[in-house]
Amino acid sequence: MLQLSALPTTLRDDAPETWLAGFHRGDRAVLERCYREHFETVARAVGTVLEGVESESAIHDFFARLIGDEQMRRSFQGGTLGGWLWVGARRAAIDVARARRREREALSDLEAESAAHHVPGPADDLEARRLIAEFRSGPLPAKWAGVFEARFIRQLSQREAAAELGLRRTTLAYQELRIRRLLRQFLLSRERS
Repeated sequence: MLQLSALPTTLRDDAPETWLAGFHRGDRAVLERCYREHFETVARAVGTVLEGVESESAIHDFFARLIGDEQMRRSFQGGTLGGWLWVGARRAAIDVARARRREREALSDLEAESAAHHVPGPADDLEARRLIAEFRSGPLPAKWAGVFEARFIRQLSQREAAAELGLRRTTLAYQELRIRRLLRQFLLSRERS
């Protein structure tokens, strides 16, 4: 049962059933109020697991999923909205932390295996250039090309890249995270074929 006290203060004027229906439906005003009133709750929940840019990205990913996923919103059937958001955000942050750990372990294993069995040569450089060109012309959105070049090719720090590109560091970090996912999918799909 939805408790009136569980609603954000600005939503208490609405009938609980009306608010809940709007939340499930994805009503823009309801979701905007939810975001404004519960951003700190979600940020604290994510902050128990992640730090820095990863934390910021996880917060925004959680809210993006909440806004875009009706099934997720419908899983809230009443009770304390803040508590429900806390649990969901913390679980999402744990998933991100686990994925990062698996990613680091896989990269470390791959580097160790590669270093033990392979001496890089000119053919490797040519293959790497070909893969980069294919990634740029394929799955990489043109709007993120500058971030890809600055962070992945030229290996600039986030601060240097953000300053050079005229972006906020958090925006750059978010784009970098999305590029990393696209690159991983691209490389894995090439490995399977």
